Amino acid sequence: MNNRVVETSSGKIRGVDLGPVVAWKGILYASPPIGERRFQPPQPAEPWTGIRDATAFGPIAPQLPWMVANGTLEIPMPEPQSEDCLYLNIWAPHPDGRKRPVMVWIHGGALLNGSGSQSDYDGAQFAEQGDVILVTINYRLGVLGFLPLAELAGEAYASAGNAGLHWVRENIAAFGGDPDKVTAFGFSAGAGSIVFLLGMPAARGLFQRAILESPPSNGGLDRETAQQKARALLSILDLSTSQVARLSTLQLEQVLAAQAHLLKSGRLGGIQPVLDGKHLSDPPLQAIASGVASEVALVIGTNRDEARLFTETISGEKRTSPLVSAALSSVLATNTLKIVRTYAKTSDESWQDALLEMANDYVLRIPAIRLAEQHVQQGGRIWMYRFDWPSPHLTFGACHALEVPFVWNRQESAMMQILLGANPPRDLARKMHAAWTAFAHSGNPDVPELLSWPAYDLEQRATMIFDKVSQVIDDPQGVERQIWKGLL
Repeated sequence: MNNRVVETSSGKIRGVDLGPVVAWKGILYASPPIGERRFQPPQPAEPWTGIRDATAFGPIAPQLPWMVANGTLEIPMPEPQSEDCLYLNIWAPHPDGRKRPVMVWIHGGALLNGSGSQSDYDGAQFAEQGDVILVTINYRLGVLGFLPLAELAGEAYASAGNAGLHWVRENIAAFGGDPDKVTAFGFSAGAGSIVFLLGMPAARGLFQRAILESPPSNGGLDRETAQQKARALLSILDLSTSQVARLSTLQLEQVLAAQAHLLKSGRLGGIQPVLDGKHLSDPPLQAIASGVASEVALVIGTNRDEARLFTETISGEKRTSPLVSAALSSVLATNTLKIVRTYAKTSDESWQDALLEMANDYVLRIPAIRLAEQHVQQGGRIWMYRFDWPSPHLTFGACHALEVPFVWNRQESAMMQILLGANPPRDLARKMHAAWTAFAHSGNPDVPELLSWPAYDLEQRATMIFDKVSQVIDDPQGVERQIWKGLL
């Protein structure tokens, strides 16, 4: 039997034998969203005859250059880019009659950048070591994936946005996977996307477990703001609301330039999903508070120094962070001084460092705790972590995204190589990878021979601190957590 050839719902594909695992790359999971299908919901892939080659990655979603570390570190993106980008990749141990758990990675990048085929996400080692089926996925980015046009142009432009998970549900058994044991996991915008999926009726049952690494506190766009964003982009392109159909005829470069102009202007914030009242009715936290995701087991956490990826520079210079400005916004009103004083008292570092800690909590840690609290109150199972290992490079600390190479147990990271230094702790990577894959297998990240990790509750608030020496601490930064009560 040739176990490299698998029959999917659209036709047969041939992968490549890598020894311990077989890989299938560039699997078309939906019809190319090109021409008239630009901005429209993904449609099932057209069936094909014969055997289609699946040994090379497909194109990634069109995107502009991605800079972090205050514009001094460029994240490399693979080529080529194309609107024909709806491809996924699978790595699987050789079949032996067992159904293995499935892990679906949703990449980050602010819904503007990234892909499932970045070298950091090569799943061969992950699948072999974890004894899982590993899936990485591309999805449409920027306005091409999230421009809200349904209110202006009709239901043909409304999107449920979960075609990839539907494909996994329908096809993964052919690769040796268990469709009833799927874990969706991702970081940053990828984790945020999963949070939205938790509250989306159309995604019910597509995954039974989820791991949320630094999910942003994104409540989604209301319909009025969504329409304003769509009208703003049309205006940049000199199109009226009656000319929406012409969007499909524009050059890709025109669309991306208009997107860049819209984002640079700061109008209406960044790229976000829309609360359209049909596919998404409520903000994620409100949806989770209603109990819609109580049957999904969760792992959630943040990094100790998230904001430093955006406030430090590779040269060591500090710059004012937009996150700090956000944390001092009118949302906090008369409570700002009280909160700042609390962080200044609990921090052993500079005043600016205290402000960064405040920003970390405002944007990521406290919203993650609020999600955990709501999930627990609805009877859901959840485990909380904080990633504390600091980068040896200057003052980045445990910044945003630094945990990803440890989760993947790939310290030879192209994305974070500069920040990892020469000798990142391999034992930490071994433990995190083991915890993540144990969760996929059993719904519990506890690994008795490596680390004991109790579930989160509202009394102890047990939190796994991942560092050179990993340990559980009850209610870390509890004083700071309590200061946000009633505010966030």
